[in-house]
Amino acid sequence: MLNKIIKYFLENRIITLLLLAGIIVWGLSTAPFNWQIGILPRNPVPVDAIPDYGENQQIVATEWMGRSPKDIQDQITYPLTTSLLGISGVKTIRSTSMFGMSFIYIIFEEDAEFYWSRSRILEKLNSLPPGTLPEGVQPSLGPDATALGQIFWYTLEGRNPNTGEPTGGWDPDELRTVQDFYVRYSISSAEGVSEVASVGGFVKEYQVEINPNAMRAFNVSIMDIMEAIRKSNLDIGAETVEINKVEYLVRGLGYIKNVSDLEEAVVTVRNNIPVKIKDVAFVNLGPATRRGGLDKEGVEAVGGVVVARYGSNPLHVIDNVKEKIREMEAGLPQKVLEDSTVSKVTVVPFYDRSGLIKETIGTLEDDLTLEMIISIIVIIIIIVNLRASVVISSLLPIAVLATFIVMRLLNIDANIVALSGIAIAVGVMTDIGVVFVEIVVQHMEKPENKGITKGKAFAGLIYRAVSEVSKPTIVAMLTTIVSFLPVFFLEAQEGKLFRPLAYTKTITLVSALILGMTVTPTLAYYFFSIKGSPKTARKVLWKNKKTTTYIAAGIAILAATVYLTAEWLPMGPQKGFLVNFLIVAASIAMILGFFSLLINNYDRLIRWCLANRWKFMMIPVFTLLFGITIWLGFDTVFGFAAKSFEAAGWKNFRQTAFWSAATGKFPGVGEEFMPSLNEGSFLLMPTSMPHTGVEQNLQFIEALDKRISNIPEVETTVGKWGRVNSALDPAPTQMFENVINYRPEYIPDENGRRIRFKVNGKGEFILKNGSVYNPDKDGFRLIPADSLIADKRGDYFRQWRPHIKTTGDIWQEIVNVSHLPGLTSAPKLQPIEARLVMLSTGMRAPMGVKVSGPDLESIEQGGKLIEAVLKDVPSVLSSTVFYDRAVGAPYIEIGLNRQNMARYGITVADLQEVISAAVGGMSLTTTVEGRERFPVRLRYPRELRENPEELSNLIIPTATGAQIPFKEVAGITYSIGAQMIRRENTFLTGFII
Repeated sequence: MLNKIIKYFLENRIITLLLLAGIIVWGLSTAPFNWQIGILPRNPVPVDAIPDYGENQQIVATEWMGRSPKDIQDQITYPLTTSLLGISGVKTIRSTSMFGMSFIYIIFEEDAEFYWSRSRILEKLNSLPPGTLPEGVQPSLGPDATALGQIFWYTLEGRNPNTGEPTGGWDPDELRTVQDFYVRYSISSAEGVSEVASVGGFVKEYQVEINPNAMRAFNVSIMDIMEAIRKSNLDIGAETVEINKVEYLVRGLGYIKNVSDLEEAVVTVRNNIPVKIKDVAFVNLGPATRRGGLDKEGVEAVGGVVVARYGSNPLHVIDNVKEKIREMEAGLPQKVLEDSTVSKVTVVPFYDRSGLIKETIGTLEDDLTLEMIISIIVIIIIIVNLRASVVISSLLPIAVLATFIVMRLLNIDANIVALSGIAIAVGVMTDIGVVFVEIVVQHMEKPENKGITKGKAFAGLIYRAVSEVSKPTIVAMLTTIVSFLPVFFLEAQEGKLFRPLAYTKTITLVSALILGMTVTPTLAYYFFSIKGSPKTARKVLWKNKKTTTYIAAGIAILAATVYLTAEWLPMGPQKGFLVNFLIVAASIAMILGFFSLLINNYDRLIRWCLANRWKFMMIPVFTLLFGITIWLGFDTVFGFAAKSFEAAGWKNFRQTAFWSAATGKFPGVGEEFMPSLNEGSFLLMPTSMPHTGVEQNLQFIEALDKRISNIPEVETTVGKWGRVNSALDPAPTQMFENVINYRPEYIPDENGRRIRFKVNGKGEFILKNGSVYNPDKDGFRLIPADSLIADKRGDYFRQWRPHIKTTGDIWQEIVNVSHLPGLTSAPKLQPIEARLVMLSTGMRAPMGVKVSGPDLESIEQGGKLIEAVLKDVPSVLSSTVFYDRAVGAPYIEIGLNRQNMARYGITVADLQEVISAAVGGMSLTTTVEGRERFPVRLRYPRELRENPEELSNLIIPTATGAQIPFKEVAGITYSIGAQMIRRENTFLTGFII
């Protein structure tokens, strides 16, 4: 059957060429790289930076604002957790209870389909028995996305519409209104967007601050005011009326439009005189209580985060979001400032994953290209036949394009792991071409086949040659493919991470094998049929074909080496092209020289090995032992010897100089599940103490952003305190997330390739304003990229200071300036890395200790003890170890005196409403103004709310009309309680990170 396939495509060469053309065109159309291919339609493979190997997880978020973590845990989180445990396919449930919010993370088995699991959760939530949750509390299912779906963060800023320069002029409440009721809705309509969550600024609300003295004078209770507010905000429809044969729709307009509408609402009537809300309260527009915010370089900011839907193409979603932003830009509001400057609200991204995706894919594109060039150089040198080298080398890009086609059909995303599978397979693909073409060359060089270069005879020669090695080649390929079968059976995170690599490697090998049997014989037929027609100038060389071959091969190798040097630059751009060229040429010469020496002396070498078998076997044994020692460590491999010496009486054998030196030299290779990807940004995540208030946290985030933004290598820094309005972000107000975008070492284009800029004869950069800049002479200073002049023959511009060599040095600069009293340290994390870590473990660090216990106090004690012990571990940096405090938040607890309440006829509900309005305020209704919606909140004056002792002097109306002091029916005490309560299934947990 194999021979029939080979023969068919070799005899029907037109069909083969059409097949080849189809693969090339379709492959170019589906390639994930940012190729400009003109008229060809583009349907690229979905791309992302790394695979989403997080757990199969769904989130249930429940809001009960104003309630303590203890109330949330007892009345919402625990009942929901025990109910959701019974869902089919649930592996475990993690939960977090914090002030006003409950987050439950349901982790399903990996074989559970994503949207099937969501439907099961909704069924369970809809069938909860009455009384399971408090009245008015409604749990909601989080967005159909994972934490890795946070692909685009932006801020809203006032900017000049002509120049794009920041102008300001917008208050945080104005920007938040624009974000909530215009920008968020527009971006949400983009294809592939699951959620757009707002953060920062102030939510505008109508605030009614009651006057206890005026209430007492008019004998008005809180319940009277609450009822008056509710009844003053209502629109109705009154059916229709027909006048003169015309039908009119009747509307009763009653929504609150301004402060005066609310002030004129009647509370009651005393002696035929109406008592209005303005008589007993002060009404104004003010900010609602918030649990999170943004700060950009020390200035209050407003923005949002765009979350991509599960299974979508992140790069495609970002493109859709940018298109929606361009569409709505014309409709964004603008104003003229006092200095006559026009300020227009502008969407300014500060985290855009498309840049990282394009750079990652671009880097892998370059790596694949360089790998192919290296393979071509090796082929030319080893084969020393330019035509054969062209046929073999052509198989590589064609097989890669065929792989992209299959990836598109199977919906396999292109990411750093999947494309690495293609890179791994390049060497084996080369073997296929070498075997098929080399056997054809050998048959052509046989005496009986001399002169056969065309026609059916030549096709028969190629067929016989390829048929000889087709079966062994297939067996060899199947052996390689079968060796990867265990990877296909990996489960959970391991499977999600490594299966794409196994798929792409297998697809590439199969594609190369099929193309090798179908296309390579045809290409060999055409290339080996070509005969040169030497002119006079080349007659001498043509007479000596061997010389001609060597010259052609030398020219091809030189061209490939020059291109490889220009793209690779192994010694860095600062060393110049010549030094890099010499290093590349020397490396190629040394490697190929070694293999040439091995090939030329193979006969003599194999004879010596067979004659000295035991001596030769010492080499693999030593290699194996040495490799195991490097892998596991000297102490692990030879620990039995140390135990023997110690048992024999040498008690301190492990402390000897030899043993200590050997152990230090070979400690063992570290293990990492997923190595860090250079994302081009850091995520600094410190925390403040549990008792820290919002005002102090604002000062912390402002100080952090100002300090970090002063680092020259940092381009932008935006800090978030608390949480965004999304189920994907369960952060308390004491947690900070600073997204720090640092400048790349050399200015790149959108695909991550370094850009050259124009320099003069002295090596100075020529700027657009006519001046020059010499980094060595003028010292380091920031030069905007748009001040430089791009030039393909120019030089690369380095943006880092001389002492900054790696991204680790930038992180150290960040650590040095982020030490603030009251803030914990933070592990070195990046945005995607941090999301995956938090999604997988619930912690915000790649390494940590989970502590379980019967109660929070026991967990707190155990956590602090473990923290103290870990700080003394020699290999651990003590400043990076801290226990994530769950207990320590100060509580003001108001106890009710039920006997006195009964004596005065006061119910618990009435008294609790007084407490709720007096301290936190109570949201009573929502007014509608076009597309905007604003809550109406009843509360006591600020000076009363900020001094709990004043609560004792509040006057409480009774059922009999009498008025008594608050202290007669309630008492105030202070205590320390939970700031956040975490559970896994039914066990309380804490973290040391």
